[in-house]
This record gives sequence, structure tokens and C-alpha cells, in this order.
Amino acid sequence: MKVFLTGATGFIGRALVLALQHRGHSVVAWVRSPERTGSQLGEEVKVLPLECEEPALAEALGQCDAVINLAGEPLFGRRWTRTRRKALVGSRVSLTARLVAAIKQAQTPPGVLLSGSAVGYYGDRGREPLDEKSPPAADFLAKLCHDWESAAMEAASDNTRVVCLRTGIVLGQGGGALEKMAPIFRLGVGGPLGNGRQFVPWVHLYDCVEMILAALEDSRVNGPLNIVGPTPVTSREMARAFARLLRRPAILPIPRTALRGLLGRAATALLASQRCYPQKADALGFAFRFRNIDQALGDLLGPGNLKIEAMGVAAPQPMEGSSYLQARQPNTFLVTRTVLDAPLESVFPFFSEPGNLGLLTPPKMGFTVRRADKPMGSGATIEYDLRVFGLPIGWHSRIERWEDAKCFVDSQVRGPCRAWWHEHHFFATGGSTVMEDRVYYALPLGVLGQLVHRILIAKQLRATFNYRAAAISFRFGLPPRGHSVPDHAEEG
Repeated sequence: MKVFLTGATGFIGRALVLALQHRGHSVVAWVRSPERTGSQLGEEVKVLPLECEEPALAEALGQCDAVINLAGEPLFGRRWTRTRRKALVGSRVSLTARLVAAIKQAQTPPGVLLSGSAVGYYGDRGREPLDEKSPPAADFLAKLCHDWESAAMEAASDNTRVVCLRTGIVLGQGGGALEKMAPIFRLGVGGPLGNGRQFVPWVHLYDCVEMILAALEDSRVNGPLNIVGPTPVTSREMARAFARLLRRPAILPIPRTALRGLLGRAATALLASQRCYPQKADALGFAFRFRNIDQALGDLLGPGNLKIEAMGVAAPQPMEGSSYLQARQPNTFLVTRTVLDAPLESVFPFFSEPGNLGLLTPPKMGFTVRRADKPMGSGATIEYDLRVFGLPIGWHSRIERWEDAKCFVDSQVRGPCRAWWHEHHFFATGGSTVMEDRVYYALPLGVLGQLVHRILIAKQLRATFNYRAAAISFRFGLPPRGHSVPDHAEEG
């Protein structure tokens, strides 16, 4: 399919772009900043500016098979002032109405529209079990979701199927609720919101994206669809799950008065209880990969396959043949391994395109390629900008070694590290591919640099490589559960 996508650079949107490409679909993104979007989403995604004229929008939609509308200003993080509420309505209801008007004007309307919504549709319902047939509440967020869905349903016709995605709290790498919650719990000061008895309708990002794809491809799905996991938990139960995994206390509740003082009316939505179930998805036989909160958090916050340790006898030696490591001695080693459900010949070319690097970098790092040699190969250089802890940094890399369908190595020519040598190894194992990153590096400033590494940099590297592994998995698929990788996969 050719899919028209709004909200492509958002938390869910970026993962969805990769998953759509994995399924063989092409993507047209409707965006505010085409230049920035190109750096974030890669060269395969076509872009259409938000400011385009209505005839151009209708023409673009007429050339697409499907529309997925995920655009919308973030609901939380700021007080719901009158101006803010107006922005929330405009970025959802008004934009959706404009999109629907263009769909109706298209010479050949898209066959399906999936449009965003939220479980806020149901309001605060205590312990009442909720499914797609449950009625809406009457508060601001419920009315916003109701009007948002109503605007989308105007596109329904014999030619266009419409699905409203009532999404819960999405947990994933590089954004969403987890990015705000995990640091608090790691410090040992996390806890439930309010009295902790309210239900939290969570879903892992992987299952969220898979449910959206199922709704896209299954013509039986119509109307509202709850994008939530099968086992909602209370805020207290979620806090305890964080505590078990991170081995930290989670006994400090955040009082309702404190939340209301900080967020105003927005706190009401955070404290609302929605015991939502994915009834339609269950009826269609959707198979959740992460059925309970412990599985989800274990995948996202567990040790995984990444290790960072001091250089020593346990670390494999870097590849030979370069004077770089003779001049710049690394003292730290990072290794991580990702298993992908795709053959080597389809995985390796993806890494041959510098434009795809932005897709693999957490969005808050603001990754932008300034210049890159093409084609990639030994001696090629890449210059890019990014942000680390909010500070802008320029980075200049050189490809030290390139062996098609086997490995490549990049080194830092100019940047923040004293040494940076990054080996990318690829191995075929049956129909799957094992990708192993080995990074040998050192920070400047001696003992002070080592202290900064222990406190800050190691955590940043772990978050960056975990995000990267998740992004690659969306692009090429995860192997089935129970799939094992031999200790010595067949190279190349």
C-alpha cells in the first residue's frame, strides 16, 4: 500500500514508519518541516508540507491507498489554559476535518482512514470494565476525543473504511510515558499517582504498532478500536512493577494536590481510572507479544543484550589494520546484539544509506546529517549534528573498513570523544540476521571524564543503543519467541 501518514515524526509515528516499510508499504508524510523530517525519517519517505493548498492535498490523498492520522499536540506536560485547550482541539479536530474534506475531494478516495483518539474518551470510570461499546464521559478530554472521532467518521463511505484508534498509555523506547517515568523510579523516588487505585490502560509500543497495522490490513475492523494491552493495572501495581524490575523503592505517592498545582485541569486526566480492554482485537484473534506489565517493562528496562565495561581481557580485540587505535587508545568497551527476522541481504543495504541514521537515533538528540559521501565505503566520511543532554555537538566520522554483507567500521575524526571506534558486524543464521555492535571508546579529561562517564554518558549510550535496537526491530521484524541464536552465527 501507499500510506499517507500524519504525526510521522511523533513517538508512535516513527516506529510506525519503520514497521510499514517492513511490511512493504510506502509512506507519504504530511509534515510541518519537510527539511527536518528528511533527516528524521530517511530518504524512502516522501513528504508533503502542511501548508500545501487544498487541491494538492486532495491530489496526494487520491494517490494513496490508506491514511493514518496520528497528528496532535502533546496532551500532557503543560497546563490546560484556554489557549492550550484551543491548540489541542485545533491540532486534532480541525486538522482531521481538513483531512477528511480533502479525502472527499480526492478523485479516488483512500480505502481506509485510521484516525487517532484516546482512552480519555471514557473519562474517569473507576473499576467499571470498558470496551469499545462503552459510552463517552462529559469532561474536556472526553469531549475532545468524541469530537475528534466524529470528524474522522465523516469520511466513512462505501469507498472508505474508518477506524478510530482509542490509544492508552504507550510504553516504548525513546519517548512517551516511559521516558518521563523511568528516571524517577531509577532514583528511588517513584510511586503511584494519587491514591494509586485508578486503572492505567497501558500497551507496549510493539503491540500498539502491530494493532494499528492489523486495523490497516483487516477490512473487518471498523469504528472505535481500543489500542490497549489485555491486562490493565492500577497505578499502584504499575509502580510496584517498576520497583521489582529496577530494584528501587516505589512507595512515595504523588499527591493529587501536587499534581493539580503543577498541571491544573490536565491532572484530572492523569488521575482518571480507565479499566479498558481490547475486546475487538481479542475477537479478531490478535496475538499480544507483551500481555502483562512485567513482560513489557522487562523488555524495555531490563539488561537486555547490551554490556558496557572497562577494556580488559574479556573484551574482544578490535579489528586490525588501522593506525587510528594506535594513536587514540580506548579504555571502555560496549557490545550489543540484535536478532532480526530478515535475511542478511535485505538488512545490510539499509545501513549503506546515511539518510537512515536519523531513524535509528532518539528524536530528542536532534540528529541531522550535514554532509555524507556516497556511495558508502572505505574512506567515506559523514558529518552530522546532534544534541547530548541538550548541548549541540558536531560529529565527523570516517569509514575505516567496509566489507559488503559482512561488516563496516566507523571512527570519530572530530567530536566529543578522545577515541571512538565502532564496529558493525553482520551474521546470517538461517533466514535471520544477527547484528552485533562493538564500540571501543574513551572520553577526554582523564579521571574527570571517567566520572562523567559513570554518572551520565554510560546511561546515555545505553538509552541510545536500546532505542536503535528497537528501531531496527520495527524495520526488519523480531524473530518468533523462543528463537535461539547460536553462539557462533555463520558469518556473512
